[in-house]
Amino acid sequence: MEPSFVTPAVPARPRSVGALLGDSMRRPGGRRALSVLSVVLFLAGVAMFAYPVGTDVYSRYKQGNLNSQFGSQKLADQYRAHDIPVGSALTRLVINTKSVKVDVLVVEGTTPAALRAGAGHYPGTPLPGEPGNVGIAGHRTTFGRPFNHIDELNVGDEVVLETPFSKFHYKVIPGWGTDGHAYKIVDPGDYSVVQPVAGKNYLTLTSCHPKGSAKKRITVRLELQPKETETIKTKGVTS
Repeated sequence: MEPSFVTPAVPARPRSVGALLGDSMRRPGGRRALSVLSVVLFLAGVAMFAYPVGTDVYSRYKQGNLNSQFGSQKLADQYRAHDIPVGSALTRLVINTKSVKVDVLVVEGTTPAALRAGAGHYPGTPLPGEPGNVGIAGHRTTFGRPFNHIDELNVGDEVVLETPFSKFHYKVIPGWGTDGHAYKIVDPGDYSVVQPVAGKNYLTLTSCHPKGSAKKRITVRLELQPKETETIKTKGVTS
């Protein structure tokens, strides 16, 4: 048959995606492209699941270093002078309710580097136990995820902040949350939640919302229980 330069007629019915994929698979280049795509997707999936695990390992490493700092005389002196460097241990935060279990050392500062330890203290807010509104931010899905279940705190639940000298007890207050919850959702730039409130000694916990997104912030507010404050003795540390 003579070679033709006439464009073949368009089929009456377009070919299905399956047929087109079959044709591409029969071509060597198509098979290679599909193999490369499969590998890329596989690696992307592995990375997606491995990233939180990797951050948790890093956070545990950082927490170990912070634990060695926490009982030191150097930290006690810095704490007393209100001169704690960003990234240094500041307070131990403990939650022990039926649904929320947290034991994490909070560092000074809320920079990305500081928060890789798990949780950080908002600079400019009071130290634990002091008058005003103590602000602490923590991760929900990475770097130890200390605030993963912050949405499960209820009115009356307790958070303990331990310093080199004392333990301060805070309880979740009523009237802060909405729709029957103890938490309130706010915009990322709403720093009013960590501003002082006249005559009140608060602790405000913040984290990203929803989980895995920085679109909003979830916040929980607690009030200092002065009668439950405990003085502690740390070996080698003078008050």
